[in-house]
Amino acid sequence: MTAASFAAFAPFTLLGTVTIIVMLLIAIRRSHKLAAFSTIIGLVLCCIALPFAAPTSPVQVTPLFVIDGTALFYAGLVLGSALVVAILSYAYLDSTAHGPREEYYLLLLTATLGAAVLPASVHFASFFLGLETLSISLLGLIAYASPRATAAEAGIKYLILGGASSAFLLFGMALIYADLGTMSFARIGALAQAGDPHNLYRLAGVAMILIGVAFKLSLVPFHMWTPDIYEAAPAPVTAFVAVVSKIAVFAVILRYFILAEGQADASLRMGLAIIAILSMLGGNLLALLQNNVKRMLAYSSIAHLGYLLVAFLAAGTLGIEAAAYYLAAYAVTSLGAFGIVGLLSTPASGRDADQLDDYRGLFRTRPFLAASLALMLLSLAGIPPTMGFIGKFYLIVAGVGTGLFWPVAALVLGSVIGLYYYLRVLVAMAMPVPVPAESTAPVPVSVPLFGTAVIAALLVLLVALGTYPAPAIALIRMTVG
Repeated sequence: MTAASFAAFAPFTLLGTVTIIVMLLIAIRRSHKLAAFSTIIGLVLCCIALPFAAPTSPVQVTPLFVIDGTALFYAGLVLGSALVVAILSYAYLDSTAHGPREEYYLLLLTATLGAAVLPASVHFASFFLGLETLSISLLGLIAYASPRATAAEAGIKYLILGGASSAFLLFGMALIYADLGTMSFARIGALAQAGDPHNLYRLAGVAMILIGVAFKLSLVPFHMWTPDIYEAAPAPVTAFVAVVSKIAVFAVILRYFILAEGQADASLRMGLAIIAILSMLGGNLLALLQNNVKRMLAYSSIAHLGYLLVAFLAAGTLGIEAAAYYLAAYAVTSLGAFGIVGLLSTPASGRDADQLDDYRGLFRTRPFLAASLALMLLSLAGIPPTMGFIGKFYLIVAGVGTGLFWPVAALVLGSVIGLYYYLRVLVAMAMPVPVPAESTAPVPVSVPLFGTAVIAALLVLLVALGTYPAPAIALIRMTVG
């Protein structure tokens, strides 16, 4: 370890230090406000530390990590998204006195730490350690601070399926190590190119890693856990699962695909193309049947990860840039959508505001939140002038440029299907306000000012970078490209 290594790794070291400090503060004094504010301040400091680490990159930090522009960009997305979730979580948990709330932030920080180190991983050991730190923390978050029995059930489902996917990952890593004798991504790529491309150990290992990652990213046909988890978990946790965990896993698998020369494996590319098409079409078609907004967004997220696989398959500079921009757009829109669901919810009522009928008349009762949600959904549909439109255009250009005509056709068709169920929510918000006797929605408490401010900030990013994406594209080219 050199001074440059310590400087480059400082944001991650700081995040670990913040986690320990919050744990000690909880032991000294139990206070929801203290735990929340210390978490928020710590995440802000970690975000501030990222630009200071940039001048020392790229640098190898032990054989397990490389801190470069790619790692810092995706770590910034993870930390920024976790900061938004922490603020929304305070608004959500402050409205209920159910159970202890302080440890929630400790789990949030450990999950963020696991997610933040994944994009910097260049070795199976760091890949697995980061992924399990993230996954184990999510087990507690999914079932945390909720009086609903479904939340505990969702936590158990995630435990079982997460354990199964981790077993696939481990076995796949073991098979690749048995064949090549290394767990370094770069060495795997070099040795694989020089060896037998049809080696049974390697083919089986890559297939098992693909299955494990598809579980984590909720890609078809490994997606069945997603709607149940999204529906049962508290709204801010759903936002964390939908955004932070997906960014981290996608970033590390993209690095593995590039360093291990995955684009040279025709069978792997074919398998990924089939999974992408099934995810895009299956996620959107299943979302058509939903009257629960969180389940609808869950199936929508499956489709969006399928869209991202188009950039993954395109590879090259344009594909990498398209993936980075689309992930940023997906983060802003999903955080905004789930954040609004959380702000409209009353946890003490036993459920979130997740039924389609809960949004009837929202344009009249809460016009700002309704307009914000409408723009978030239109961005997910890829309608200008939003980040979602630029992101999908980027994906189509990258896909067509590399001859991915069938995945691009599925992307366009899936986007058309998706527009229908997003418009269902907009129609519900434009309907007359239901009379109290007809409404089954939980009566929401007043929306806190800081919650509204977070949604406003996300809305500004959504529209500003949708109408003038040049700054975001320049940042991506400077770091990820």
